[in-house]
Amino acid sequence: MKLTRIITTICFLFFTYLGISQASTEQYTSPYKKAIGFKLNPGAISYRSFYTRNKAVEGIGFISIDGFQLTILNEKYTPFANAENLTWYIGYGGHFNLWSEKYRLQPNNTAKSAGVAVGADGMLGLDYKLKNAPINLSVDIQPAFNFVGASYFDLGWGGIGIRYTIK
Repeated sequence: MKLTRIITTICFLFFTYLGISQASTEQYTSPYKKAIGFKLNPGAISYRSFYTRNKAVEGIGFISIDGFQLTILNEKYTPFANAENLTWYIGYGGHFNLWSEKYRLQPNNTAKSAGVAVGADGMLGLDYKLKNAPINLSVDIQPAFNFVGASYFDLGWGGIGIRYTIK
């Protein structure tokens, strides 16, 4: 049952991404090339770099007393009609976690375990670059599934991003 859910989720994200990639014929160029800042929830450092006109790689690093998580995502950006500097994006990637025994013992962490966890992530969000300031704002949801370590599906990642942009 869990394997079916994993395969279904991965296939859904993959085919959605392919469909959007093929459907977008408009030539969109991001108003910034790189951005670095913070992502609120859980309180992580975020670095985004565009490697084509509308595709970026994003690294998200989260450190706490209980451990850390590193996530790398590949994202595709599509503009909204008649909305300057506002795009929506979808992406996929993976994460690597290292958690302490203290993390496992926290309330509501019954499915999670200490040690190494590796998994797949999806991403869906909105991105806005302020017109006259080097500031980028984003809001997104990042579903994740761990398949090494404790196996579980998590909708708790994602949040609000505030970044300084570099042209």
